[in-house]
Amino acid sequence: MPIDILMPALSPTMEKGNLSKWVKKEGDTVKSGDVLAEIETDKATMEVEAVDEGVLAKILVPEGTQDVPVNQVIAVIAAEGEDVKAAAGSAGKGAAPAPASQPAAPSPQPSPPRGEGAPAAAATAPSPQRGEGGGEGAGPAGQGQRVFASPLARRLAKEKGIDIAAVAGSGPHGRVIARDLDGARAQPVPAAPAAAPAAAAPQPTAAAPKPALATAPGAEQVKALFEAGTYEEVPLDGMRKTIARRLVESEQVTPVFFLTVDCDIDDLMALREQVNAAAAKDKDGKPVYRVSVNDFVIKAMALALQKVPTANAVWAEDRVLRMKHSDVGVAVALDGGLYAPIVKKAELKSLSAISNEMRDLALRARNKKLKPEEYSGGSTSVSNLGMMGMRNFTAIINAPQSSILAVGASEQRAVVRGGEIKIVTQMTTTLTCDHRVMDGALGAELLSAFKGFIEKPMSMLV
Repeated sequence: MPIDILMPALSPTMEKGNLSKWVKKEGDTVKSGDVLAEIETDKATMEVEAVDEGVLAKILVPEGTQDVPVNQVIAVIAAEGEDVKAAAGSAGKGAAPAPASQPAAPSPQPSPPRGEGAPAAAATAPSPQRGEGGGEGAGPAGQGQRVFASPLARRLAKEKGIDIAAVAGSGPHGRVIARDLDGARAQPVPAAPAAAPAAAAPQPTAAAPKPALATAPGAEQVKALFEAGTYEEVPLDGMRKTIARRLVESEQVTPVFFLTVDCDIDDLMALREQVNAAAAKDKDGKPVYRVSVNDFVIKAMALALQKVPTANAVWAEDRVLRMKHSDVGVAVALDGGLYAPIVKKAELKSLSAISNEMRDLALRARNKKLKPEEYSGGSTSVSNLGMMGMRNFTAIINAPQSSILAVGASEQRAVVRGGEIKIVTQMTTTLTCDHRVMDGALGAELLSAFKGFIEKPMSMLV
């Protein structure tokens, strides 16, 4: 039986990707572990390996194709002993591509955006997945069964007065999607059983529904404001689109506040010189590490999160996830966007280890060679624009993280100490906090702990 090769989901949020290159050609023998193709996501270029053996009978999606939906059949392998021509002839006939806007498999639905009520089906008791084991066209959910549907389909059903449980889904595993509502007739939604009042979702009583957020003007509306020929249109790549979408979501959903503190770093600068001077040399006579101020910042933030563990958490809608280790993201700028690779368990690592790890992560980030797990997770991030001369700025939280530290330039300033004016090297830092996870006092405690480690840097070495 021919083996379908599907467009893989290379990260939890990936919905589509670009097929940049085929490494194998039609007719090539394929073994398990062989690299078949290179897939470009919004963040990285990844290799797709074969898990079966046979002959690559047919390539259905040519290299260079953009926005290929996850789970679409991109090629077919003829199994060992199977007729290659027959396998190539049947390629793609038994599988339809998954809609680009739907995930590869049904999963518990995320909470709706602010201003929308919780879906009625979310309150029903757990039951086997609708359409499990079946394909497209699964029948409607029975009484008491959980309904799997996209958020858009739920909203449209609510607006049209359609009982979504009575609609047959054509998405993956019988998932109800927007097109399934075409032609469906409005009908009252069954009330929840009277015998199980505890299962009903709590209804808001005081707060009125929030108005929908204003929609940004479209491309043609924006272009109409400018004279033709006075601008150049630059198409967005996947990275820029993802950055724009996620930051808009963060600004719309996350309630934030800002805390700013000046850190004295004369002792840190002196210690940094000593640490770098003590570095061993490799066979070429180069230091095996070179610690930067940013490495001290990463280490100090990691230790501060351990000292204030309540702040080392992320928001998860109906709960808070408190982290055991300090996984710190670090913003790395590159042409057209940025990455925030994660230094895992940074509180356990030496300054030299953090320095060498960041050098490796930054290099692979700029070459788009990071693995998804290397830029996913963490409860906080560090964004340093001090090397660009920025004295003070605020940064936007990279959801679902709960904070981000904006680090300004190190500079000599005149300050009053003990009634005297002294020249001190200072660095301004601003912490953006998710108010759902931490209140002002907790955020101040975290930033004060960070300041303590920065101003007494020797405490980070013992």
